[in-house]
Amino acid sequence: QVQLVESGGGLVQAGGSLRLSCAASGRTFSSYAMAWFRRAPGKEREFVAFISGRGGNTYYADSVKGRFTISRDNAKNTVFLQMNSLKPEDTAVYSCTARIDEGQWYIYPRNYDYWGQGTQVTVSS
Repeated sequence: QVQLVESGGGLVQAGGSLRLSCAASGRTFSSYAMAWFRRAPGKEREFVAFISGRGGNTYYADSVKGRFTISRDNAKNTVFLQMNSLKPEDTAVYSCTARIDEGQWYIYPRNYDYWGQGTQVTVSS
């Protein structure tokens, strides 16, 4: 069982930056691939970024590529999402999620087993 707790959300002006964190429980954190999803009001949950268990592979949605960076610190059981050049359309609840790393990336929520509660990110124009 893995428990995930996100932090770092808030209100920021367009063009600004935020860094989200996701702290995980458990002693085998490096065995889990991690991802960030987001859900905007009235929209379905959307894939944002993926990172493999040891951090060697990352994958991004086209909408955030070049602006967002996913990383992890396995010694601290934490995954990060650095968000730069934020736009109003990035406004959403951001959630981190985990699954056992099987050597490929996944962009659908159904592929993940554990979810955090989410943190609100609001970008004003």
